[in-house]
Amino acid sequence: IPAVAVKLLKLSNDEDSSFSQLSFIIETEPSLSIEVLRLVNSAYFNFPHKINSIKRAVTVLGLSEIRKIALNLLFFKKIIKSKGQQEFNQIFFWQHCLFVATLSKTIALKINHSDPDTVYAAGLLHDIGKIVLETHGQLTYSDLLISFDKSSNSLSDNEHNFFGITHAEIGAVFCHLCDLPESIINVVLNHHRSFKSYDISAGNQQDIAIVAYADFIAWLQRIGSMDKTHYPILQPEVIEIINKLNLDIEAILEEVDKEIRDISVFYGIQFPSLNKLRANLVETIFNLGFKGNADQEIRYNEDSSKQLVSSQKHHACLTAPHHSLNPDEFIPWTLEAIYKEYHFERLIILDIDPKHRSLIAKYWWPETIISDTDNKFEIMISSLSGQLLSCLRDKKPVLINALCEDDKQILQELSVSEFFSLPISMNNRLSSLLYIDNALSGAKLDNKQLTELDNICTELGIALVNANQFEHEKKKAQIDPLTGLKNKRMIHQFLTNNFNADNIQLEKLAIGFIDIDFFKKFNDTYGHKAGDDVLKIVADVLKSLTRPDDFIGRYGGEEFLFIIVNIDAEGARVFSERIRSEIEKKGIMLKGRFPQQSLSVSIGVAMYDKQYLDYQMMIDAADKAMYKSKKEGRNRVTVFR
Repeated sequence: IPAVAVKLLKLSNDEDSSFSQLSFIIETEPSLSIEVLRLVNSAYFNFPHKINSIKRAVTVLGLSEIRKIALNLLFFKKIIKSKGQQEFNQIFFWQHCLFVATLSKTIALKINHSDPDTVYAAGLLHDIGKIVLETHGQLTYSDLLISFDKSSNSLSDNEHNFFGITHAEIGAVFCHLCDLPESIINVVLNHHRSFKSYDISAGNQQDIAIVAYADFIAWLQRIGSMDKTHYPILQPEVIEIINKLNLDIEAILEEVDKEIRDISVFYGIQFPSLNKLRANLVETIFNLGFKGNADQEIRYNEDSSKQLVSSQKHHACLTAPHHSLNPDEFIPWTLEAIYKEYHFERLIILDIDPKHRSLIAKYWWPETIISDTDNKFEIMISSLSGQLLSCLRDKKPVLINALCEDDKQILQELSVSEFFSLPISMNNRLSSLLYIDNALSGAKLDNKQLTELDNICTELGIALVNANQFEHEKKKAQIDPLTGLKNKRMIHQFLTNNFNADNIQLEKLAIGFIDIDFFKKFNDTYGHKAGDDVLKIVADVLKSLTRPDDFIGRYGGEEFLFIIVNIDAEGARVFSERIRSEIEKKGIMLKGRFPQQSLSVSIGVAMYDKQYLDYQMMIDAADKAMYKSKKEGRNRVTVFR
């Protein structure tokens, strides 16, 4: 953080003293003086007479505006000096920070906050830890984004597993070393975590809640600090504080949208397209999007839904359905709401079926469009090309029509002239597709509707994340608390059920036994906390590679077990090799954190055979194969013969 920026941030609210201090600070930084005067004299402000001094600029524009301009310029100049096309886009990050700062200050002004400038500064710096990790870490933030591209964990969990620290924690340490005000440090540290039990003043808690809320809305507006869909999780106390403020979010968003357009012109940087969300859409997602126990989730969701349904100010049809945490209820209701709002003729949620390598209809509206179960709506993934394949790969909404030669075949197969395809993601991982067409009348689809529909798919993705979280809460007795995988009791239950079934089901069953190589050295060299992070990283790889029908669990200590159905010995070997290879890649990347120890695994695989009288004999065979992998040098796969 530039020294001048620190001085600006520490300016008091005393107008008389701050006026001369501010002028002096800017005047003693020549390059900053030139930039401030250039902007003050630009067509943006359009003053009739040229302004030649900083003191005059402060008089004309006011203390708050000049301080804001100076702070933004200092940070913006630092960021644009970054070189290379990294996965972590610093200009995109800067746009996010500007949006959060602007929205935070707008909220502060609406509630007559005593120091809206400090709230602005806190919003500007809330994610500073990401820049610290990107530019100063042994592992960069770009490394994290590449390594966990397919992870379904929260961003904070992935940061903790990868770096051993979150961006909020390192950002707070950095701000403390820069001697910034405690109120700003508290916002940086706590904007993603629960802060109720800490000794923080009520006013500062309100600042944290405002910035956390602004951060959440920024992500919903597709102005996240990176081009990934890892939405922040709001804490219950944020909900509680924001609800007490009685904000007119529609008016606030309109004001912020205008200011962001001005900022875009002012700094000459292009912001993402700002399609303003309906106010009630923001409020509903807000009430769905915090982390708490299942009872709290139900209570908050029911209260917010009742409030929204009763409100006549906005169209509630798209948001009212989400008082449920059951996808079988809220997804059909959402499809019906879209149907009534936009008058499309067919809406279908297509789930990815990895077993058949296809997209298959899971939910649809109207209910009559797929009535015969023998004539189900299905698209084979192997046959995909053109824009539909790009939609799956890039997770971007598309209008598919005959303009692209590669799309003509799928249009012919579906007997339509065009259709919308919109991805639904859960924490940046593709979950399903929303398919929309006007097959009956042939009415043209409006490409301009894609952005609005994409926002609704964002809402659906967040609702699905919360539904999963709710299910996770209910199934805690079945889950290993550290890794999130099934525990040993569930492994035995799954195998008992399979071995009690007929032999045909068992014939193509494989068990894989995984052991982390030299795991004790991680604990001894880097501490047990680092050892826990290694276990969670391995678990995340397993979750990202296994199919829905497969079973993965933590067997105990550093040992994991996977069970695959409908596979032969060669398929099981190839699958195990993918796991081994992916963990080896993670280990290479983590060399910056663990320079004295490589992360790798040894895997043993056993295929079902009639001579196994029970599943324990099969586990023992996989265990023996795993020990053979270790004996032959580790970091390898052995199939038991």
